[in-house]
Amino acid sequence: MALNLFGGGKVDHPMADAKQAQALVAELPADAGKALVEISELLESITRTDNFKLDRRYENVDLLDGAAKNHQRKLAQDYLGMSRQQKYHENRLWTGVFGFWKHLGDAYIQCVHGHEANLGGAANIRKNIPVVVARAIRTLTLQLKWVLLRYGLPEPRIWTDLARLYKLAEQKSYATSAIAIYPGAHGSGTVQREFLKALMLSASSTDGLPPVKQEIAERAVAHFAESFRLSTSPDGCSHCFDLAAAKPPARMFKGAAPAESLRYFGAGDALAALVRLTAQIKERGVIPPDVNLGGNYERDVVLSVLKHLAMQWSDKPPVRSSERRQTAGRVTVVPGMADIIGVLDPATSDGLDFSQEQAAPSAESWIVVNVSEGGFGAIIPAQKSDWIKVGTLVGVQNEVSNKHWGVGLIRRISRDEHQQRQVGIQLLTKAAIAIKVAKSGADLQPAILLSAAPDKQGEVGVVLREGLFNGRDSLDMTVKDKGYLLMPASMVEDGEDFDWAKFKVMQRS
Repeated sequence: MALNLFGGGKVDHPMADAKQAQALVAELPADAGKALVEISELLESITRTDNFKLDRRYENVDLLDGAAKNHQRKLAQDYLGMSRQQKYHENRLWTGVFGFWKHLGDAYIQCVHGHEANLGGAANIRKNIPVVVARAIRTLTLQLKWVLLRYGLPEPRIWTDLARLYKLAEQKSYATSAIAIYPGAHGSGTVQREFLKALMLSASSTDGLPPVKQEIAERAVAHFAESFRLSTSPDGCSHCFDLAAAKPPARMFKGAAPAESLRYFGAGDALAALVRLTAQIKERGVIPPDVNLGGNYERDVVLSVLKHLAMQWSDKPPVRSSERRQTAGRVTVVPGMADIIGVLDPATSDGLDFSQEQAAPSAESWIVVNVSEGGFGAIIPAQKSDWIKVGTLVGVQNEVSNKHWGVGLIRRISRDEHQQRQVGIQLLTKAAIAIKVAKSGADLQPAILLSAAPDKQGEVGVVLREGLFNGRDSLDMTVKDKGYLLMPASMVEDGEDFDWAKFKVMQRS
């Protein structure tokens, strides 16, 4: 037992020998999914094996960390690149990537604990401990990112481990020391910067963004991290994090009691830099080459994420446009453009039965918990709803007074402490109107008119099938056998299966 405590004795593990470990890594499968599963299993087994000397343990974890780089990147790209993934495939990709970051983090944290306990080999990795701590914090940030991609509730252990690691770096006076966290041109940083990435990602409210925009947001946080502010006083900060509590960061409020364990943080100079980047992209129409967002994205997509971050990073929190009132009730919900058209105009359904039940076989019943002028919040049934994500178009109907179908967009997804999923819906209209539209000379297509009269600008909102709006071509519109001409004004939002646009409307003679 004594040998176990001090990292000695014979190690019964396939990576006990350095040459054997290298050979094992060289024989990993070429398939990214299989390789990452094997790497995660090796990391987990290393964490469970007591007799490793600390320097040998660290060498193995570092080796597997490097070996996984391309594999986890490939799976992450596959996950974000899928538009409507099957639940099994989505779950396999998510579990593979999240599981890797979890096991890698556990392995690095075990090295930190072993060093603090002065286990055998501790002296040999003493100079590497700041790097180990920074890497461990980064794995926690990436675990946080992957939980948020599923709109989940981060486990308390993430905040506990994050606090312990940063507190240790402060106590040992290397939190702000420049280190090479990973080899390469972009591998340098500090423990404090890694800590701030996790805090600012949490403070960025990414539960209001679809997965691809969450990815851009996380990359933007990393890009601006050097300019974020961290302090033991609240001056110049917008949020705080308690190193003594297993809780996420929170926005500061007046009258909050100070505490020695509180760390205050905010965007600092990064907010002005973000505003400058936004202006630069608008002016030049391209993303600067020195801004790495992890992929090539459309200009407007990036700008929408930067706008979201600017609001969340501001000293003043975003203000709701209308008061939210608690309530209780039920609504019937149908997902996507095709099913909404089906309930508005059952004759367009693929089925021969024109009843509402046949037109909406995917309908679900949700519990409404609050309402405002612009929408409502609801609890989602656990057994279904695999299709739900931010930006999804939905049809909604009150189950008490079921006269009209409304149309809305899912704007926010979250989980409460009971793991119930809740969504925030922005209502585009409470009474959608089924119409037909067509470009000149083309066949009529079903669409949705959002209001029966123009707004103050003389425009009407129309939801079209994706790709129909181009900002140039007018459309012929038929409403209850009357003909109108729609002159394009602006695109409001383009979704996965729809275009929401504004038009000037003229009645044909």
